[in-house]
Order: sequence, then structure tokens, then C-alpha cells
Amino acid sequence: MVGFDEDDLRALAGARSFERGLGYLDAVSGLEVGEGSVTAVVHGTGVYEVELTLGAEEGISGWCDCPYGQEANFCKHCVAVGLTVLRRAKTIPHQRAAARARVSGLEAWLSALSRDELLALVREQVAEDRELRRRLELRAATDRSDLGTVRDRIIALIDPRPFARYGYIEYSDASGYARQVAEAVSALRALTADGQAAQAVGPAEEAIRVLGEAYGEIDDSDGAVGEAAAAVAEAHLEACRAACPDPARLAEWLVGTVLDDSGDVTDLDPLDYADSLGPSGLARMRQLASEALRRRPSGWAERYLMERLVKAEGDVDALVALHAQDLDPSGATHLLIAEELETAGRADEALAWAERGLRDCAAETYIDGRLVEHVCVRYAKMGRAADAVTVRRDRFRVERSLAAYRQLRSAAQAADCWESERAAALAVLSEGARRERGGRYGGPVLIDALLDDGDLDAAWREAADRADDRQWERLADLSREIRPAEALGVYLRLVERSKEPTGDRAYEHLAGLLLAARDCHRALGTEGAFTVYLDGLRTELRRRRKLMSILDRHGL
Repeated sequence: MVGFDEDDLRALAGARSFERGLGYLDAVSGLEVGEGSVTAVVHGTGVYEVELTLGAEEGISGWCDCPYGQEANFCKHCVAVGLTVLRRAKTIPHQRAAARARVSGLEAWLSALSRDELLALVREQVAEDRELRRRLELRAATDRSDLGTVRDRIIALIDPRPFARYGYIEYSDASGYARQVAEAVSALRALTADGQAAQAVGPAEEAIRVLGEAYGEIDDSDGAVGEAAAAVAEAHLEACRAACPDPARLAEWLVGTVLDDSGDVTDLDPLDYADSLGPSGLARMRQLASEALRRRPSGWAERYLMERLVKAEGDVDALVALHAQDLDPSGATHLLIAEELETAGRADEALAWAERGLRDCAAETYIDGRLVEHVCVRYAKMGRAADAVTVRRDRFRVERSLAAYRQLRSAAQAADCWESERAAALAVLSEGARRERGGRYGGPVLIDALLDDGDLDAAWREAADRADDRQWERLADLSREIRPAEALGVYLRLVERSKEPTGDRAYEHLAGLLLAARDCHRALGTEGAFTVYLDGLRTELRRRRKLMSILDRHGL
């Protein structure tokens, strides 16, 4: 078992890359199977290295050093290797066993070497592999507590400039930079483990600063640099917990880092440092956060920092006051306050804030749907179904959307008053529909509401000159069995409008319309007319080979 099939490859690569990968099966060579991966070489316009990773839970993923693959795409070369693996599935267990045997043999050989032979081998590799030499130099300096050298090596490892060939780090170079940052993390943690935590704090802070400044110029599509940066932050936290640095200085550094626009990459949470800060450090942080918020009341980072500190103190009233200083016009902040009060067991105050949000935002076209839902759920629990209907009605009259119509319907049905509410709601939508003219896109919400209710007779009456293509198709789909003649007219009109677009998706849609038209002809007993129509259409569009193959596949 290889853990994937052709459908998985097609889904990852897309139809075009999958089809192109079929043409590269003879170009795959050097296939090597490991425990959880497969590597191979594919000869195309260049010679490309491919690695497929096979995870039990994650499924298959692929990497290729071709230009398209370096943009994090599952390319045609990955497809070719994947298909090769599937065609050699019976031999995979034997290849995997052979790989284990090779590893075992290598370990046995190394174990049999003398100390001098091992040293000679390591020296040979160090002379040829610059990255290995740097890693070993750092380990050696750490072991002999050469703190100056260790610090210099850590700073060098996090320097992005050697990887930024064009002023930024491309996707193909990001993983190499991430590996170097990971080496720096190992060195920082080694210092902490060896009782030199105080010496790790400074280099870790420098690493966080450099990463924050550089991250905006890195194509970190795989997230490798972000993960390494998070590990740097964890190493800094570990060092601070072990070293117990000056609380005031640590508080000042944390506030400065959180408020720095370039500090997002490490996602530091100042409260993780509570034990290291102690009461005096937390007080200093609160003072600095207050000063920053006064200078920039609308600053997102300033508000986030103050919110975290106030919340940690458990002062709900102070937290409410903080949020109340900057109420979002969508009602999101009112909801946030309501949730905090409800968590604190102050349900009446929570509902009052949520209701205030509805009043404050009543005229807004957009309001946070979670706030409306919050209030309606509370009303339902209190047996206030009529009040929930009022809230939904008010929002519907402002939004006039299908979603708002559905929510009003649900609330009114629960209150057993949908018949009267529906008549009023449709009147509101009819007024809007009179001002709208249909077209290819953007038909009136009234038609969507009637379709959603299953009121097909009314939908047919309103559709003329108003419905868009999507609504016409939906109406025809729902009416195909009871009004085949009318539905057929819709499908044929949509087929004519769908002949111009190209591409797999457009062709599949066109095929679907033709299948629906065929069903209508069958219901009407006019299959011969459909055959004549289809023959004419295929003749007209015969140059579109992909369309012809799709029609063939659907039996058209």
C-alpha cells in the first residue's frame, strides 16, 4: 500500500498539471523509497529533483526544484513520480526494506571504524560541507563555553542577507534560512541547559528583532521560517525563566517588541513571562502600556497589549471600560463586552450591552451577524420568541438579503407567525425588485426568496425580465419535472449563452445544461429534436477538442 491514488494526485496538481505529468513517466529515474518519503529525478527542460512525503494522517505532499514547484505547487514532475510509485506499488515494500538495510549497513560500518578513521571521515566532510562545518564550530564553542564565539555565530546564523540575493528571500531559499535559524535556536537552548541562560537572553532578543525586520521580505509559503521564529521566541522565554533578568528591563523590552510593527512573526504573549516579570515587572508593563495607549488610542497593538494585561488582572469592569472607548460600528465590540460579562456571570448586563449594540448599529447595512445571533439565542432561552422576530425583521429590512430572509423565517416559524411575516417580507423585496432589472448577474433577492420557499409559481411570475442566469437555472432545475417545456426553454437559452466561455469548468457546466435539456425532451417525448440540436451544436463547436471529450464522457 502506498497511501494515495491517482485521484489524490489529480486533486493536488489540478487537471492540467496531472495531464502533463502523464507525459513524463518515461523521464523518471533514480527512484528511492524511504520510510516516509520517495525521491527521484525527472528529466524535462532541466533535471529536477522531486521528493514526495507520505504521511499516515497528512496524506501525500510533494516538493520539486523546478520553477513551478518552488512556488509551492504540486507540479507535473511530482505527478510523474507519484504515478511511477503507483505503477511500481508491488515493489515498494522490497525497496523500503532495501533502504532500511542500507541504513543499517551504514550504521554498522560506522560503528566498526576506529577513532582515527572516524576523525578522518569527519574532517573530510567538514572540508566539503560548509554548513556542517558551521554547525560543528558552534557546538564546539558551546561545549567550551566560548560565549563570545557562540554569540557571534548565533548572530551570523540569523543574518538573512546571505540568502537575500535580490533584496528578499525567495521561496527556494527560505528553507535554507529556516534551517540556520533552527541551528541558532539549538545553540540558545544549549546555553540555557548549560547554566548560561543569562548569556542566551541577549542573542535571542537580537534574533527576534532581526527576524521581525526581515520577515516581510521572505517568501515563507511553507511557514518554515515562521516556525523557526516561534522556536526562537520559545528559547527566549526558557532563558528568561532560568536567568530571572531584571524585571523592569524585561517589561520594557516586551512592550517595545509587541508594539513594534515588525514583531508579529514571533507572536509573543507578554503574559507568558508573568513569572519572570513578577509584580514589579507587570506593574511596569501596565504603566508603559497605558502611556502607549494614551499616545495612540486607536492603535491595534496598544489595545491588544492593554487588553491582555487587564484581562490577566481579572478586572472585568476595567476591561469593559477599555473596550467601550472604541466601539466598532459593526457591533463586534459590543458583542465582545457582552461575552466578557456573560463569562463573569453578569448575564443581565451582558444582554443589555448586546441590545445596545443592536440599537447603536441599527442603521448600518453591515452588522456583525454574531451579535444578532447572540441576542436572538438569549431571547429564545428566555421565551421571548416575538422579540427575536422583531430583531430579525429589523435586520432584514436593512440588509434585504437571502440570508436575512432565511433568519427571519426561522425566527417567525418558531414564534408561529411566519405567514404574516412572509407577506410583509415579500412586499419589501417586491418594492426593491421593481427598481431592479435582471441581467446575466445580480437578479433580485425576491426571486431567491421565492425559490428558497419552494414557491415556484410565484418565482416564474417574477422571473420574467428580472432573474439572472443563476436564478433561471435554479428555477428550471426545480421545475424540470412539473414544467418540462418551460424548463427546456430556459436550458436552451442558457446553453446559447454558455458557448463562448472556455475551460474545464465552463465545459462541465455546458454539459450539465445539455443533460438537463435532454431530460426535458424525454419528459416531453421529443428526444429526436434534442438529437438534432445536439448534432448541430457539436458541429458548431467541433474545434474545441476538450469540450468534445467532456461531452463524450457524459454520453452527449
